[in-house]
Amino acid sequence: MIHAVNRPKWLRRRRAVQVALGALIRRPSGIFGLAVVGTLVVASLIALCWTPYDPQATNPGKAWLLPFSDGHLLGTDRVGHDVFSQLLAGAWQTLAVALVVAAIAGTLGLILALSAQLTPHAVGSVVVQLIDIMIAFPALLLAMVLAAVYGGSMLTVAVAIGISSGVAVARVARGEVARVLTSDFVLAARAAGASTARIVRKHLLPAIAPTLIVQLSWVMALAVLAEAALTYLGYGSSPSAPSWGGILRAQQDYIKVRPLLVVWPGLAVALTVLGFNLLGDALRSVTDPRLRKGVPTR
Repeated sequence: MIHAVNRPKWLRRRRAVQVALGALIRRPSGIFGLAVVGTLVVASLIALCWTPYDPQATNPGKAWLLPFSDGHLLGTDRVGHDVFSQLLAGAWQTLAVALVVAAIAGTLGLILALSAQLTPHAVGSVVVQLIDIMIAFPALLLAMVLAAVYGGSMLTVAVAIGISSGVAVARVARGEVARVLTSDFVLAARAAGASTARIVRKHLLPAIAPTLIVQLSWVMALAVLAEAALTYLGYGSSPSAPSWGGILRAQQDYIKVRPLLVVWPGLAVALTVLGFNLLGDALRSVTDPRLRKGVPTR
């Protein structure tokens, strides 16, 4: 039998992932979050390869069909668009925006946090002040400004939300970086002559990874909601690109005629945001040692 200390690194990491996943699925919020996010991923992958109908194809002869009518699972709108196909196509765009926003926010937040703590005091103070200034700008306002300058698109929305979220991530990550840099194992590594780059790569990043993962799950929830809101307001994706916010915008004038056409995309946005938020809460419960021991956080 291999002692835990002598196990290969990949085997220890796999065991740690298995333990964390087991703890995650024992929480109702974790199960719900995983189910919602998993459904979003599966729906997005399916939409890349197949949809029951062309999301942009119109068929006026089959307008205003009710759900489960003539082969249309969720019915059709005023010009014959298949609602279920549009929701599937919108799932891919929603997931793409969430992933791009998470990548931008994670990269920017990590760079700002490391710059604030590892650079000379004069530079670090400027970075901290920059974080405090940038965090005052709402993501929606920044997205509207960028859309007015560069035109509304999925990339514009993702960049705006990513920058705003990255600053918020930097504020949280900076505290974690400061905590890890004063820990015993980092001080021992410095005493052994380890370079700053090695300390960051081998000790710092693995230590703050759980916090970053939790923060990015909440960032993705914000990205889903902000993308739908901006598209609804006309600052997001073009009308030719199916999105949940675009469906809401297109059907708002007909809510009294066919209220379900607004319910489906609204429900998709609400469940996705709730799923990411609950998954983030469950991840925090699993990764925070104070919560695992039942010690309340301040």
